[in-house]
Parts: sequence; structure tokens; C-alpha cells
Amino acid sequence: MADNRNNSGGGRSNRRDNRDNRGRNNRGDQHESDLKEKMVALNRVSKVTKGGRTFTFAAIVVVGDGKGKVGHGMGKARDISEAIQKATDVARKSMIKIPLFKGTIPHEQLGKYGAGKVLLKPASEGTGVIAGGAMRAVLDIAGVHNVLAKSQGSSNPHNVIKATIDALQKLRSPQLIAKQRGISMEKLFEG
Repeated sequence: MADNRNNSGGGRSNRRDNRDNRGRNNRGDQHESDLKEKMVALNRVSKVTKGGRTFTFAAIVVVGDGKGKVGHGMGKARDISEAIQKATDVARKSMIKIPLFKGTIPHEQLGKYGAGKVLLKPASEGTGVIAGGAMRAVLDIAGVHNVLAKSQGSSNPHNVIKATIDALQKLRSPQLIAKQRGISMEKLFEG
């Protein structure tokens, strides 16, 4: 009897390990590892207090798989690495799927967030990503290889990223448009 009690103590730690891994499978960890992340902006904010200055950091990170999935996030902390980690975690949770058509976007689209306005146009093969600043990071990470983009309005990276994500969310694939109209793909493209 005494021997059994000593062995049961070892089983308790195994149960705790199993409890920590509940609902998580190895495929999810593998899927998370093939995500690319890019820091778009890092801002140092100082607050003057009685004891001196307190510095905090705000990081904006874009995360994507290069195959049509992209997300963005912002994190604030007193340490740079912690702010980046928080932003990355938020970005992974806010991922969206965008339709890609032959390495570009299916149609022209305008995106807006606050004072930030973004215009995205599809481009032919070999054009590359013609976009500036924060827009380029989002489009590269999303896996768009050929696109023309223009930022109109605010140049604040927060607003530009959110306007770009808004434009990408509004995109519709040719298959979806054909289904909504109740016509075939051939008729959609040929008229």
C-alpha cells in the first residue's frame, strides 16, 4: 500500500502536463511556425514623473504566411522585446484570409480607416509591390507579389496598416463573384 502511494505522486505531475496541453495539437504549433512577422513601427514614449522619466515602447507588427493570410497588432510595454511579443500575439489572433489571383489582387479596391486612405490596384506579372512604408509590409507578408498601391491621406503607420487591411478585407475572389451573380466563370471573364 505504501509503495502505491509513492508511485501515485509521479502520476500527478503527468496529469498536470496533460492539463497544460489541453486543446493543443502538434499541427497548430507547426502552422504557427511557418508564419512570417515584420515589425513596421517602434515608438518610444516618455512620461515625466516625480522620480524622473519613464520610457515605454509601442510596437506595430504584421504577421502572415505569404499565401493570403495576414494580421496586424500593436503592443505596449516598458521593454522593447515584450512590446514586440505582445504585438505579435495580437497579430496572430487578428489574422484574415484574402483572395489572391495569379500573385496579385482580383480587382481595384479602396480602403479607409480614420484619416488614412489606401488605393490598391492589381498589376501584371513582373511589376512587383509598388507601395510605400507600412503598406508594403502588409502586402509582402500577405503574399501579394504584383500590386500598385497609393496611400492617400494620413501617413501615420497605425492608420495606413488598418486602411490596407480594410481594403484587403473588402476584396472578393472571382469564384465568389460568379457564385453571387449565378453565372459561370467563363461568362464572368468574357462578358
